[in-house]
Amino acid sequence: MLVWERPEPPSRPTPSPLSREQIVRAAIDLADREGLDAVSLRKVAAALDAGPMRLYGYLATKEELLDLMVDEVYGEIVPSEPAGGDWRAALRDLARRLRQAALRHEWFADLLGGRPQLGPNALAYLETSLTALKHVPVATMLRVVSTVNAYVMGAVRREITELRTERASGLDEQEWRSTVGPYLTRMLATGRYPEVARFVASEDVEPDFDEGLDWVLDGVAPHVTGAP
Repeated sequence: MLVWERPEPPSRPTPSPLSREQIVRAAIDLADREGLDAVSLRKVAAALDAGPMRLYGYLATKEELLDLMVDEVYGEIVPSEPAGGDWRAALRDLARRLRQAALRHEWFADLLGGRPQLGPNALAYLETSLTALKHVPVATMLRVVSTVNAYVMGAVRREITELRTERASGLDEQEWRSTVGPYLTRMLATGRYPEVARFVASEDVEPDFDEGLDWVLDGVAPHVTGAP
């Protein structure tokens, strides 16, 4: 039986009452502060002032805990009411909400695309995406959702990787540019990389999430608007 359907143990009077929701929130707080590698049943139990064995009444494995954490974040993404407007507005709103949630919980992006996400909130996210496209054939619907999600996940992972790299280096963007600038100047002066030189010289080369998202939506639009 999956964790979503497995009942919790009966509550009992203890100095530290537990629930699955408390366990998940404690794990998310730990991951937000220290990263996903810091999450263990032992550390989560300590944060709740409970013994690790008590958690096994609520979770069978650490993987179940990770699944619950991911689904909790999906609960932050799904809007209480669908975005107004057409299918583009709905998919754009979901994409932006996913990005914002991933930036709040950087570990979330590490878990996307791994184990199937079957929790109620993840299914609600999928339902909201598909509902925006309910007027198109199922095959088109799935391809559009997959294409948009691939862009969103890739862009979010790239952004988070850059944030982590900057933190690990101890340098801000300007300091990093000052460090690598002389090397790049020498390499580009060889003339072997003319397009890279043109790219570096551009004033507005930083990819923009919303602009890239609009390009993707423009690309899939003919398949949506032209659907029978």
